[in-house]
Amino acid sequence: MACDITSGRKVPCKNSLAGTSKVFFINHVEKPFTVVDGVATAINPSIDAVFQYDLSGEGNSLAQSMVSDKTAGTTVNTQTLTLALQRISKEDNHQFNLLAYGFPTVVVKDRNGLYHAIGTSEGVDFTVAPTTGAAKADFNGYNLTGTATEGALAPILSETAVTALLALVSEGEEE
Repeated sequence: MACDITSGRKVPCKNSLAGTSKVFFINHVEKPFTVVDGVATAINPSIDAVFQYDLSGEGNSLAQSMVSDKTAGTTVNTQTLTLALQRISKEDNHQFNLLAYGFPTVVVKDRNGLYHAIGTSEGVDFTVAPTTGAAKADFNGYNLTGTATEGALAPILSETAVTALLALVSEGEEE
């Protein structure tokens, strides 16, 4: 049977770090990556720009929940990206409006150096919640929650795909 498991897994070393360090937004294109056995091996040549956001702090994560239903004969993976981006600005308001209106694919770099591609079939839907905070030391910025549903876990980019992705990063304005 084509869906039989093909290997086992040992307990890994305790040298892993949780969290994410960067996200990369890609405007919607059909089939943004070539995926083979859960690995994104190449990037779609029609992609001409990638937008990098550096992350800091503990409020950034990617969670996936794959659920199979034998009665329906389906498997759905819900991918949830949570981002906390400091400081509100008029420029970011504009970009996050566009993000919410669009169907972006997102690549998430975790703190172990793996790049996960989410929303590869229909894009990621974003909720954008800016907050000024109340006390002077409160968080001031954007809480973004992105959700996508796919038929499999997020593919991890190969070294070749990572190199191609990074070559397409558009430089943003720094304040």
